[in-house]
Amino acid sequence: MSSTSTVETAESDVYDSRYQVLTFLCISAAIAYLQRAALSVPAAEISGDLKLTNLARDMGWVQSAWYFSYGLMQIPSGWLADRLGSRRALPIFFVAWSLATLLTGFATDFWSLLVMWSVMGAAQAGAFPCAAKALGRIFPEAERARATGMLACGMTLGGAIAPVLTATFLQSLTPWSESLHIDRWRLLLGAYALPGILWTVAFLQMISPRKLPATDITAIIGAPVDWSRMLCSWPLALLCGQQFFRAAGMVFFLTWFPTFLLKTRDVTLMGSGVLTTVAGIGGVVGSLTGGFFSDWLLKRTGNQRLSRQGIAVVGMGLCSLLIVASYFVHDVNHSIGLITLGAFCATFGGVSGYTVAISFGGRHVATVFSTMNMCGNMGAALFPLTAGWLVAQTGNWNLILFLFAGVMAIDALCWALLNPQGTLFEDEHESH
Repeated sequence: MSSTSTVETAESDVYDSRYQVLTFLCISAAIAYLQRAALSVPAAEISGDLKLTNLARDMGWVQSAWYFSYGLMQIPSGWLADRLGSRRALPIFFVAWSLATLLTGFATDFWSLLVMWSVMGAAQAGAFPCAAKALGRIFPEAERARATGMLACGMTLGGAIAPVLTATFLQSLTPWSESLHIDRWRLLLGAYALPGILWTVAFLQMISPRKLPATDITAIIGAPVDWSRMLCSWPLALLCGQQFFRAAGMVFFLTWFPTFLLKTRDVTLMGSGVLTTVAGIGGVVGSLTGGFFSDWLLKRTGNQRLSRQGIAVVGMGLCSLLIVASYFVHDVNHSIGLITLGAFCATFGGVSGYTVAISFGGRHVATVFSTMNMCGNMGAALFPLTAGWLVAQTGNWNLILFLFAGVMAIDALCWALLNPQGTLFEDEHESH
């Protein structure tokens, strides 16, 4: 068989199996978000068991430490993904963060909890640079928004089911906790470590190197990343800016939202989990439909600015308005309805961030994506810390809503200034 025929066969195998790869990536995203939200529902219990002095301040630091370590490790993780390829790098990251989730259950005080949760965040940093690398390799431009939308759907689904699943698990673990004399949140973290290990085994068994080829290491070394070009790129700066503010806002649902509901809406622990999941479902539907709509609009108009930038501006702007409106609605169900619609709008337009990052990245998709994601997670790290500080200073939990609305409005402004067309490394030529 000729070399040309071999290449064509390999490309055909990649094309035929790409949705199998995408399915695994979506499941990995759901598991990752389920695990990273593990401390949000039992935050008050953990604070009491570890004898923390201030719930809002101390757990705010723990939640923020996860995002700081996650953000700081983005570029090293992206660099590694560009060199090893997604199939080899992703299982390494998956096992590492699952083990860190397990070990967090052994925390004995504030500092051990903060350190172990930070390690978990650092290990999970490689998840989405690897996923972006894979999607950029196996999906053409005209289909990337739906692929990234489905990946985002996996993320938001994991975040959506995490509160109610965690609340349910905590209740079901109560008899075990009492009989074993172990805090139930510790048992929960042990249980949450298992899906990651099982996913890794299945991924390595079912996704062969032919379905997800490794990166051409020689080509990458021959074309090193031009960091000066990245640092001087105004479009990349805006792309990083929109990710900073969008991630800062959306992390509300993974950190303080259940506690916010407990404090402001007088609901039960289970009720806060259910209502958080309801809001999360809006994000799931938005991610899925936004990706398909964006690709449909691109195909229909051929206009990247309209299909990528346009839906992002509208989505983030509407989210900000709906969140503010929810404050003035006293009925809890109607208020959650507005917040759910806001989450839908944010994720509907949010798929554009990943799609544009993949297009900008060219050969260095994971590096460019991880740079954007690093900025996003700096925002995500600052939000729970800032929200916790606001509540500690004022005692008013409702201020978090206005903080959320404000950052989403700034995000819409970033998108209004961002031109999503072109490639950051325009002199590189690589077919996907």
